[in-house]
Amino acid sequence: MRIVSTRDLAAVARGRRRSLGLSQEELARRAGVSRQWLGMFERGKRTAELGLAIRLLDTLGLDLDVRERDEAPPSAESALDLDRLLEEYQGR
Repeated sequence: MRIVSTRDLAAVARGRRRSLGLSQEELARRAGVSRQWLGMFERGKRTAELGLAIRLLDTLGLDLDVRERDEAPPSAESALDLDRLLEEYQGR
């Protein structure tokens, strides 16, 4: 999955948390972050601390993979709406 914004990363983490059946409180406790920080992160806060975000992903059993982009940048039309995909996946 290609992540192009904090909001995309947050949507993935939120979807994984929900699929694991974890509350924000429980995940925050396990990851060693505050529930308030987690709530802001899940809303796509642009200034979320990277170290905490990586710790959260690790707690969720998710890896962050960084690689070189293709030579041609993706068009805005090819960007995924992860919130919409998650809602469809959850049957909303």
